[in-house]
Amino acid sequence: MHPANHTKDQRVCARRDQIIAASRLCFRKHGFHGAGMAEIARLSQLSVGQIYRYFVNKDAIIEEIVRRIVCKKIQIMTGDAHNLKQMASNLAHRVIGMQNVDYSQVDCPELSLEQNEIDHALMLEVTAEATRNPVVEKILRDADAKLFSEAKSMMRPYYPQMPEEQFTARLEVLAVLCEGTAFRRLTHKHADAETLRAIYIQLFNTLFTDYSPPHTAEN
Repeated sequence: MHPANHTKDQRVCARRDQIIAASRLCFRKHGFHGAGMAEIARLSQLSVGQIYRYFVNKDAIIEEIVRRIVCKKIQIMTGDAHNLKQMASNLAHRVIGMQNVDYSQVDCPELSLEQNEIDHALMLEVTAEATRNPVVEKILRDADAKLFSEAKSMMRPYYPQMPEEQFTARLEVLAVLCEGTAFRRLTHKHADAETLRAIYIQLFNTLFTDYSPPHTAEN
């Protein structure tokens, strides 16, 4: 790549990052409906016209935010994704995000505990907006499909004998548990974490470890 083109690409990326950072804060504070382009422009220290050079509308900004959140989730889904005991502990303690991470040692702002909390809140906003905005609904569906496909690819080697239909159904149950936990983080926890952890482990053993093909009736 020509040095001039490389510099131009860097400037474009920096501007887009600047706009996305301002949009995250604005959407978090006001919601998607309450956040206007003028406010995003003010926070990003750009004009509204400059923002439209990089994003055609607010939906495009939402799409980019969701894309980045999903890409980050995929990055932190390592080979430890099959560690169901750790996942049981996370769900029991309502931990959403990276497993076994000391956030005080994380230098990257994108992977910080604060940013993780902002991302979680933004995805709740996206879900609410998807109920009334078909464009955002498609963004959410596409993001979910990408994340679900990545989860299947990472976990499939650990359960090679499980029929595809059964494996997909079990991952769907896992997704419901994770997403349901994310939605309940602000509510009162009605059970002790260790009791929940034991139940989650028992459930995961039923879903995955103890799987055996269903018996077929003999003629």
